[in-house]
Amino acid sequence: MSEKLSVAGGEIAFDVAGEGPLVVLAHGMGDSRRSYRFVMPALVAAGYRVANVDIRGCGESSSTWASYGRGDIAGDLLAVIRHLGGPAVIVGQSISGGAATVAAATAPQDVAGVIELAPFTRLQHFDARGLLRNSHHRKGMIRLAGMLLRGSVSAWLSYLDLATPRKPVDWEEERANISRDLSDPARMAALRAMGRTTPADAGAQLPHVSVPVLIVMGSADPDWADPRAEGEGVLGELPTGIGELAVIDGAGHYPHVERPDEVVDLAFPFLRTVFAAHAGSTDA
Repeated sequence: MSEKLSVAGGEIAFDVAGEGPLVVLAHGMGDSRRSYRFVMPALVAAGYRVANVDIRGCGESSSTWASYGRGDIAGDLLAVIRHLGGPAVIVGQSISGGAATVAAATAPQDVAGVIELAPFTRLQHFDARGLLRNSHHRKGMIRLAGMLLRGSVSAWLSYLDLATPRKPVDWEEERANISRDLSDPARMAALRAMGRTTPADAGAQLPHVSVPVLIVMGSADPDWADPRAEGEGVLGELPTGIGELAVIDGAGHYPHVERPDEVVDLAFPFLRTVFAAHAGSTDA
């Protein structure tokens, strides 16, 4: 079923399906909950109750908000979890990976674990050397700059084409959906506002996370000159022993869209372990 939840500043839209432990899916900026169209059915079939969220400014959620930081998105996700009855594992991609970190660090009673897909979870530094040596990264940053500076839908679509090396079967249809959504000036304004936020708030929370974390990177993600190194950097700022890193060879910034089977194969053992451990601690 599809629902809308009123939170401070607007409404958050989400779909809920399945029965079992709660998994909350949160997409990246400029996207919608359609992003998880290949992952959600597999999770439901495996025995999970899945809430697929349109983050603020996106999809069917309210388009205009006072701010779009990772802490804001974390608050929205926690509101959904509390509304549905948690705890939950949050699967967050890109900006929502950082939001999941904030949620886990500040409300471990509501968040049993976190899966971060290509997350922006640490303060980013300008990498001139990386831009020079990695043309794929350089092209991605130029296309992102076109969206940020001009509000260009075509620049964003060009970035998506680069950031999604293996196109899903419905790529042209989904590309048209994204183009339609971002033709709304309020939706484009939200995308640009998210693009100007800093992950510093999420990075500051990494040492305070106490629940298990799975980080999934794509080796061909144009957002970093070295995606594996970025994943290792996130891992290194978490407390020892709670995080693990997986890198999907050849995947870009949207592994759940390009390689949903591989993402699900990584997620299943993590989910089983996290929920089993949580059930054991509750029984004790």
